[in-house]
Amino acid sequence: MAEFPAISKLLNLFLNISFLFLIFLCFTHPFNSSGSNFLGRSKTGRNRDSGAGCGQLHEYSDREGKCWYVKSHEECQNGGYIDYLQLFYCNFDPVLGYSALILWLVVLFYLLGNTAANYFCGSLEGLSRILKLSPNVAGITLLSLGNGAPDLFSSIVSFMSDETSEVGLNSILGGAFFVSSVVVGIISVFVCHSRVSVEMSSFIRDIVFFLIALACLLVIIVMGKINLWGAISYFCVYIVYALFVSTSHLCCRKEELFGDSNAAAASGSPILPVSRNFLGYQTELGRAAEEEEPLLGFASDDDKPTLQEEEEALLPERKRRRRCLDLEPSTSSHMFVCRLLFFLELPLYLPRRLTIPVITAEKWSKPFAVISVTIAPVLLAIVWDSHSSQLSWLVYLIGSLAGAISGVIAFFTTETSNPPTKWQFPWLAGGFLMSITWTYITAEELISLLVSLGSILGIRYSILGLTVLAWGNSIGDLVSNVSMAVNGGEEGAQVAISGCYAGPVFNILVGLGLPLAFKAWSEYPAHYLIPKDTSEYETMGFLMGGLLWAIVIVPNRNMKLDRYLGVGLLAIYLCFLSLRIARALVPV
Repeated sequence: MAEFPAISKLLNLFLNISFLFLIFLCFTHPFNSSGSNFLGRSKTGRNRDSGAGCGQLHEYSDREGKCWYVKSHEECQNGGYIDYLQLFYCNFDPVLGYSALILWLVVLFYLLGNTAANYFCGSLEGLSRILKLSPNVAGITLLSLGNGAPDLFSSIVSFMSDETSEVGLNSILGGAFFVSSVVVGIISVFVCHSRVSVEMSSFIRDIVFFLIALACLLVIIVMGKINLWGAISYFCVYIVYALFVSTSHLCCRKEELFGDSNAAAASGSPILPVSRNFLGYQTELGRAAEEEEPLLGFASDDDKPTLQEEEEALLPERKRRRRCLDLEPSTSSHMFVCRLLFFLELPLYLPRRLTIPVITAEKWSKPFAVISVTIAPVLLAIVWDSHSSQLSWLVYLIGSLAGAISGVIAFFTTETSNPPTKWQFPWLAGGFLMSITWTYITAEELISLLVSLGSILGIRYSILGLTVLAWGNSIGDLVSNVSMAVNGGEEGAQVAISGCYAGPVFNILVGLGLPLAFKAWSEYPAHYLIPKDTSEYETMGFLMGGLLWAIVIVPNRNMKLDRYLGVGLLAIYLCFLSLRIARALVPV
């Protein structure tokens, strides 16, 4: 996988240049209609009548009429920071409009996955170390949260509005179906010649709990409503799963200590999926795994390197990073190329770096640290005010004072050369909070864009959640799990297959459980009414069919991953996808 760093850097450059190009288009393209203003968040957009929607948009045949409609009807504002419908119909021609929206969709998917991988997971890793969590507890809580962050926040954002709640539900189901069918199918086809086998007990355990989670969700959908206690009970099913996995893992460990070779092999089965790799951007957890370090960096005190040893170990990596696309500093143009690439990578990197505190030794910078803790409270105040119906100067005042005090404290209590070794919890908690904030902002804008695309194309929002949003959030699972299975031998295949089932279990129980609990809490003591969508039964039927195919075929093939399993799963998913696309072509 040596080509991944170069591919990642090229992808990073492409997305940053695309971002700059989109900004250039928005502010320099001539307006087709006077008074067109596509920027600025509507503070009443989330409270509009969700039943009205923007349904009469396509009754106008010309773009001028559609432009007038989206500007004069508040229900066409989808709650994001950008009014995509106004941008599409009033500022761009169709070809440029579609190109810009698709390019921005790719950038948002990148931001969502990259923020979770490079910031969110790093904060979780540090918190697990500070809180002294065991690898078992960390694996079933923090690691799974880091892996499922894009799906979780996309689901939470979509459930904030009744109009888009079907997007969250379908994206979780679509992502679970894609990972458990397409990713497992591709892995099975790729490793079939190696005669790789998986451990029976963990394989059956994960699929059985997967089916239980789907059965619980099916009961909720059939009932059509849920109260607060029902949502909490549904969420607690994951706690039961986590306790069961942790207990079985500990039992295997004990048997391993007594010399049971079979148990030793079984203990190699991971507790939860390998950390997510979004298009080649590895998290600290992923790098630790490649270097054969313990899960989440756990090691005994004797094995822990000193700060000097860590700095020496990081010197080769820092020298490598100073090189630009592997160019040696032997030409006169080298410095110019390095500086140009450095500035081109800033647009998507700098805003997050200036607002998310990072205290890892590899990324430590005192100026960035001081600036981040100063600006972070102000960003929180801006996000808070954007969701408030009235402008509150008190929020901005509190945010500014908190930022100023935090910046002064950080300036006088940190060193230039080394990250803080004491009082790390406030830094890690701040990084965790700001990572959540950025993930939430990105997910909110992503949902708004998908809803706008649904209005433009005349496609139901649930179809976009089931396909586009589910695929985008599952790219990391596809890359990391297939790479792990192909290059990691039998142990790597075991990790990848476990990740393909344990990850969706988390998303279904927690990724849907938390939003349902929040909505039920807002309706308490009444029930939260779940929007009716008969296509969800179809999705769950095909999904359960894929799981049953796997649980029947694999044991009958002596737990070997072969083409029978892979081709069958891919065929099930393609049949489902063809059916949904055919129905989507029928006008709603």
